[in-house]
Amino acid sequence: MPELPEVETVKLGLQKYLVGHKIENVEVKVAKLFEGQSKDIIGAKVKDVRRFGKGLVIDLSNKYSLAIHIKLTGQLIYRDEKTSKFIISKKVGDKIPNQFTHVIFKLDKGAFLYYNDKRRFGWIRVVKTEDVFKMPFFKNMGPEPFKDLTLELFEKIISGRQTIIKPLLMDQTRIGGIGNIYANDALFLAGINPKRRAKDLSPSEIKLLYDSILKVMEKSMKYGGASELNFVNVLGQEGEYQHHSLAYGRQGEKCSKNDGGVIQKNFLAGRGTYFCPVHQK
Repeated sequence: MPELPEVETVKLGLQKYLVGHKIENVEVKVAKLFEGQSKDIIGAKVKDVRRFGKGLVIDLSNKYSLAIHIKLTGQLIYRDEKTSKFIISKKVGDKIPNQFTHVIFKLDKGAFLYYNDKRRFGWIRVVKTEDVFKMPFFKNMGPEPFKDLTLELFEKIISGRQTIIKPLLMDQTRIGGIGNIYANDALFLAGINPKRRAKDLSPSEIKLLYDSILKVMEKSMKYGGASELNFVNVLGQEGEYQHHSLAYGRQGEKCSKNDGGVIQKNFLAGRGTYFCPVHQK
């Protein structure tokens, strides 16, 4: 599932290309993916695009917003006369729109915003802007890196908890935006075994883990996110972080620390977990 760096990449793209456009029409092909009344957004202009954890909020000029969670395979693809010349990834399909395009926003100036979703797990909801944070998804989200997750707050979240550290990092009610890829790589960088209990981490390890989370996410945003499955940016182009990951997806490879270890894979809380048994203690 796209995590903070991927959704931030989408947000920045939407801010660049979508803001200022007027929504002229909405075509919903799969009803379960779109909640609310399309009439409430037709004629409104896009004012801003915000991101909260793994969620997006597109704010409109009429005090309504589109709350969006692309989940596992969702894609938001912008197209106008200029961007239609850009080559899209095969993860989008041979053309756009296609059989996986389930919602189409017709914009002014001949532009379109397409929502693709192969697995149909995502959602788009029309809500009043003032009600966005009444939605459980946003209301219950924990503090996120680069915003309000300070080291002091991170220490409070981690210290004394019996929970295994990797699932704790991925608990969106505790910390917003961290998923499987960056939990794996941050723990690798910090040298912490993902099976350890949070309460057993020392203050120095907690600080090292905090710094590692920021470092791997900054690195991912530099490469435009990870396109492990279906993730693409708003132009339909893939990110490159999957080619630069530290541990995620590298089972069987020699550890980059040159410590003699080989990256292993097991499962924690049902999620694939990658680690080096030598330096991650």
